[in-house]
Amino acid sequence: MSDRYELPSELNIYSALESRDALLAWASEQMTKAKGYLEISARDVSEVDGAGLQLLAALSNMEQTWHLVETSEPFADACRTMGFGHWLDPRYLNASGGESKS
Repeated sequence: MSDRYELPSELNIYSALESRDALLAWASEQMTKAKGYLEISARDVSEVDGAGLQLLAALSNMEQTWHLVETSEPFADACRTMGFGHWLDPRYLNASGGESKS
């Protein structure tokens, strides 16, 4: 898929409702356009908490597969801390993202 979703810089409880609505609307639109998987970028995320990561966990319950294509260091650290390190699969991450090493 060509349209990549850019997560907001603040992916936390204070922006969770707005972020959820935008992410789900984008995902629904993408699922009607093409086959394949959704590309999500977390390169600009500077603040993230459990509520922010729950948004992506909820996306995992949808029919469409998704992959992170870029991550910031704060986002990658939060994923590892919260047990979502499997989201950081290097096969899908660009070298330009913050997640270029293990």
